[in-house]
Amino acid sequence: MKLKMELRTSVAAVIFLLQFMLGVSSIPAQTPAASPASPITAQVFRLDGGNSTYAFGVNERGELQALYWGGRLGAQDKIPAAHSSPEMASFDSPYTVTPQEYSAWGAGLFTEPALKVTFADGNRDLVLHFVSAKSTSTQSLEILLKDISCQIYVTLRYAIDAESGILARSAIIENKEKQPVVVEQAAAAQWTLPPARYSLTYLTGRWAGEWSLNQEPIIGAARVIESRRGTTGHQANPWLAISRDANQSAPGASSRPGAQEETGEVWFGALAWSGSWRFTVEHDQRDSVRVTGGFNPFDFGYKLKSGEKLETPIFYGGYSAHGLGGASRLLHHFELAHILPQAPDPKPRPVIYNSWEATEFNVDEPGQVALAEKAASIGVDRFVMDDGWFGQRKTDHAGLGDWYVNKEKFPNGLKPLIDKVHALGMDFGLWVEPEMINPDSDLYRKHPEWVLNFPGRPRSESRNQLVLNLARADVRDYLENVLDQLLTQNDIAFLKWDYNRNWSEPGWDQVPVDEQKRVYVEFIRNLYSILAELRQKHPKVEIESCSGGGGRVDLGILSYTDEVWPSDNTDPFDRLAMQDGFTYAYTPQIMMAWVTDSPHWLNGRATSLSYRMLSSMQGSLGIGANLNHWTAEDFATAKRLIAAYHAAQRTIVRGDLYRLLSPRDGSEFSSTESVSTDKKQAVVFAFSHSTQKGRGFPLLQWRGLDPKAEYQLTWIEGTARPETPASASGAWWMNHGIQLELKGDFQAAAFRLDRQR
Repeated sequence: MKLKMELRTSVAAVIFLLQFMLGVSSIPAQTPAASPASPITAQVFRLDGGNSTYAFGVNERGELQALYWGGRLGAQDKIPAAHSSPEMASFDSPYTVTPQEYSAWGAGLFTEPALKVTFADGNRDLVLHFVSAKSTSTQSLEILLKDISCQIYVTLRYAIDAESGILARSAIIENKEKQPVVVEQAAAAQWTLPPARYSLTYLTGRWAGEWSLNQEPIIGAARVIESRRGTTGHQANPWLAISRDANQSAPGASSRPGAQEETGEVWFGALAWSGSWRFTVEHDQRDSVRVTGGFNPFDFGYKLKSGEKLETPIFYGGYSAHGLGGASRLLHHFELAHILPQAPDPKPRPVIYNSWEATEFNVDEPGQVALAEKAASIGVDRFVMDDGWFGQRKTDHAGLGDWYVNKEKFPNGLKPLIDKVHALGMDFGLWVEPEMINPDSDLYRKHPEWVLNFPGRPRSESRNQLVLNLARADVRDYLENVLDQLLTQNDIAFLKWDYNRNWSEPGWDQVPVDEQKRVYVEFIRNLYSILAELRQKHPKVEIESCSGGGGRVDLGILSYTDEVWPSDNTDPFDRLAMQDGFTYAYTPQIMMAWVTDSPHWLNGRATSLSYRMLSSMQGSLGIGANLNHWTAEDFATAKRLIAAYHAAQRTIVRGDLYRLLSPRDGSEFSSTESVSTDKKQAVVFAFSHSTQKGRGFPLLQWRGLDPKAEYQLTWIEGTARPETPASASGAWWMNHGIQLELKGDFQAAAFRLDRQR
């Protein structure tokens, strides 16, 4: 098993270096090795991509120092050499105030370290100096660092995307000491911005209330954003943006916080890791801002034996001069081109029907067939049977872990249902929750030792289930084999992969005590390896990452899954703000958005079917309502709008997203626009929470169109004032705009603009 994991790690490293398109990157060829104790000739390393430049260098002490990150510089522009910063009184040494690329805890460092280790003799001092550099491709670079006396080596990896300028950074820590060391803290990267006034934007939430966009000034001390839950978490997401404030007046003066939606400088980052993680954002003594991100050091202690390596996740970072909107568009296109499994051209997601809200656990063949027939009649592409089909699964108290078909519910297996779904013109998907187990299951009765636990301590249940210890090789192999058999024996096109609780008692008593905390890394690595091998064996199968909503959404899981479930809350009005927050970090292509019943189960809010449909059509559309309760008018409305969605879906989920009116902060109105990359089509959605005191919907002015082209207006739902032209130039739509006739509570409209010439 160890050999298999080493091979996977090597393959992952190769994929990392090959996943970027060819482009401009101005970096030096291999630099001769230098002894950490010898004088270092000043060197500058530069990476160019898109509209940005990133540069760092080696200073006179041999430290790797951040130099520049921002708008793209001229090819002949010279970047000044690195020089360490002078001491700020006796309390802040040069080692602390110098903006290092990857600082270790030692030599008087008082800011957040990227790396902290404990040696076998109790020494905890680590000082990294430059050794060598080499180009690994035309836009990739590796830097080797080493401690000043001990045999601890760190390889920093850089790769820049030629189109977007997004930079991928990660680190490999290697122990060449004769004795083991314990890595207590390991970041993927550190980023530094020069002295200025900045604001921080990040995403927080809770179950059924994910994706709240928070913005605050970056002032003194440090701001920590994290998950300690063993997984990404609902409470915060591993994405952030830092914007230079519009008013750069003297310190202490009032300033307009942050960049605007379409103007201002923004630096953004996203960590590709699905386990516990942490960002630390520091405003340092010289008014610079440093961001450190990677493994969460809480309860972390990764023992590295002699000759072993620890590879961090990738921390992606990018720069935009066009506000938060420009930053999100760069990230969307990057995710589509480089992150998702079908990159560089992942197909738009099928319109799905999911049976959960109609049947819950009470699934059987006749009931699912009846729902499938109704779903096919409105133009659905994929039918998904949810929980309840396996083991003795009648409630959420039993069955998890027993992934065999329940013979009482499906006496002839799944094949008759799958064949019927195919005959109706849809493919078939299935719900699974592989990492979880009910104590009331055959698997738990056979292997109670397979769960995360501390022997002799309680085993805390959530949703009546425990977490399998996927760090164990036998658990990992069992899950891969049982899922492989399920997919081999049945014509399944899609797995809705759920994960309905966080960790507790993260013990692993099958390994020595000083190695048990490796569970935080090995669990996630084995999850990734299962997903990778299933996709290799079953290349046509697509997978959704679901975790009670937004509990596991990050660029790590998105390398193996095609879509995500943003929230269990499908209230169409709540979703407007949640979808708004989600799209700052993630492309609408992966954002599953279901149309469910009204009044909604969470808020008791009643809305029309067209309002619910248009809210969900801003992402990847799904139907989750109980079709057995629909009227003929409901079926007609859904069929019409699904056809309209199919006709414009690629623009909606793959185009450039512009947020015309924000739904945040109690706004009565919201509107989004998506423009195809060739500017041939635009799709606009508009929503009114309530109109008051006779005021109408605000003027809508589009963005991103070709001002000289002629665009034809086609209504999907709703109307505008009578004087609105049927056709006009891009300049007219962007400058003059239109006034919608949208009055009342919970009203919605949508339309297309198609270029005529």
